Amino acid sequence: MTNTTRTTTLAWRDINVGDEVTPLEIPVTATVIVAGAIASRDFMPVHHDPEFAKKQGSPNMFMNILTTNGLCVRFLTDWAGPEAMVTKLAIRLGVPSFPNDPLRFTGSVTGKSEGVDGEGFVEVSFKGSNSLGDHVSGTATISLLENK
Repeated sequence: MTNTTRTTTLAWRDINVGDEVTPLEIPVTATVIVAGAIASRDFMPVHHDPEFAKKQGSPNMFMNILTTNGLCVRFLTDWAGPEAMVTKLAIRLGVPSFPNDPLRFTGSVTGKSEGVDGEGFVEVSFKGSNSLGDHVSGTATISLLENK
């Protein structure tokens, strides 16, 4: 259920409301969680120290929201292509994301609109789930060149 990164950007005119976004499965490892926390300058021990997290009542260290945010954008741009821009992202966190429990992203196109200067916008609803349920759900607006 993994996808590959697109090398060309989707054409706005070829996308329809109801289209499914190509699913993406991301392996969540301890390294992914720690690297994401460090890259986003989140030094809270619950994101890199399993023993500290356990003392706080969690079964393990867990992913921070900024890493989740970045993975949502990756899911959207892997589908839409390298010239696509996520212009709006609204997410809600659900269950935690722990090591060794992959995130499976799915989504669908919920709207389209035309902008100025050949720009087209696509609205997407999506979620990223693991074995515990929905880790993240959200909506996004993606900008694409209309004339491609």
